[in-house]
Order: sequence, then structure tokens, then C-alpha cells
Amino acid sequence: MPSIDTPEAPLKSSTAPPPESKSSMGLVVDVALRVLLFATGLAAIIVMVTSKQSKMIPVAPGLAVPLDAKFNHSPAFIYFVAALSVACLYSVITGVLSVLALMRGGISTKLQFHFVMFDALLLGIVAAATGAEGGVAYIGLKGNSHTRWNKICNTYGSFCFHVAASFLLSLISSITLLLLVWLSLYVLSKKIARR
Repeated sequence: MPSIDTPEAPLKSSTAPPPESKSSMGLVVDVALRVLLFATGLAAIIVMVTSKQSKMIPVAPGLAVPLDAKFNHSPAFIYFVAALSVACLYSVITGVLSVLALMRGGISTKLQFHFVMFDALLLGIVAAATGAEGGVAYIGLKGNSHTRWNKICNTYGSFCFHVAASFLLSLISSITLLLLVWLSLYVLSKKIARR
């Protein structure tokens, strides 16, 4: 009969997970979000950089001129590509640091604090670039009759499709950075509460 009582003690201790497994789960989610940030940022850059379309635009009866629509014709699109390039590089660096922390068994409070600061900074940069790109894209789609800016998406459909796709991918990158900030703040609050 004593052999029946002994298996119960290990079951009680195995039901409460150690705090290290919770912190390692946070690191796994952190690494996954940083990989998602890299993937969506890189995809948005590639889609934007390859958004070139040429059309023959009639300027007079019987006379048409070839005109290009490229991302580098707009400073907002150039800023968009630069900001997402920085975010991709940042996600690679912090992803490697997160993997190293995962292999070591935990992340230091100081490094977690740095992650919060830089994630929030990058969130502001990427969100600003997304907003700037979205504003220019909206004018390209709808135009502005008050300033006599004509819409171009009825002429350059493929170009506008590329711009819209990169906008959506960048929006996912912004949301991913927001989730990273929240995750880092949650992990930091748990570490501070334990002290």
C-alpha cells in the first residue's frame, strides 16, 4: 500500500509549473513576434520597391507619352522603405538576443527594459511611415479636387495594388511592434512584482 501513496507526491509538485517555464514561454512568444516583424517588414519592402508601372498617357490628340509610376517618386514612400529597413535590421538583432536569452534560460531586467524602449521607438517610426504611406496612397486612390490633384489609381492599377499590399503588411508590422511592447511591459511588471 505505501507504493500507492508515493506517486501522489510527485503529481502535486508537477501541477505547479516553475516560474522559469513561464518566462521561457514569454521569450518564445517574443522570438516568434520578432520573426513575424522581420517577415512582414521585409515583404512590405520588397512589394514597395518592385512597384513600378509604365503607361502611355495621352497628352494631345494622337500623341502619347510613356510615364512611369515608381516608389522613389514620393518622399513618403522612400521614408516608408527606410523605416521598414531599420525595423527589419532591428528585428534581426533583437531576435538573436532573444534566442540567446532563451538558450541561457532567461532575460535580464536591464535587457528587457532596453527592449521596451527600443520597441516603443520603432513602433513610433513604423507607425509614422505607415501613416505617411497611407496618406499618399489615399490621395493616389481618391485624388483631391480642392488642390486639383488627380487620382492615379485608375491609370496605374498595378502600382496602386503594390502600394496597398505594402501598406497592409506594414500595418501588421506596426501591430506586431505594439504586441512586443505590451509583452515586454508584462514581463517587466512580473519581474518587478517578484522583487
